[in-house]
Amino acid sequence: MAIDDRKVALEARLAELHGRLARIEGELEQPASENFSEQATEREDEEVLEDLGASGLQEIRMIEAALDRIRQGGYGICVKCGEEIEARRLDLVPAAPLCADCAREA
Repeated sequence: MAIDDRKVALEARLAELHGRLARIEGELEQPASENFSEQATEREDEEVLEDLGASGLQEIRMIEAALDRIRQGGYGICVKCGEEIEARRLDLVPAAPLCADCAREA
């Protein structure tokens, strides 16, 4: 896959994550139920949504860093050892900053 194709895929995923986070924020802003037993369930749901939001933010940071490496010409190069990241790895994890060897060491 060419870098331009990876960039398009990363940008699409970034837009998807921003949309998901907006929906999560909307859900979290909903007023609590007046029913106490429903409040407990809602709180559990909120914890799950907060975890999903945190995970989404982490992925957004990784994608933004990958897009920055594309802009700077360093995409596909391991940020730790400077070796080329295998295309197969980038196919699986397009935002990967590390080659497989460095990722195993981390």
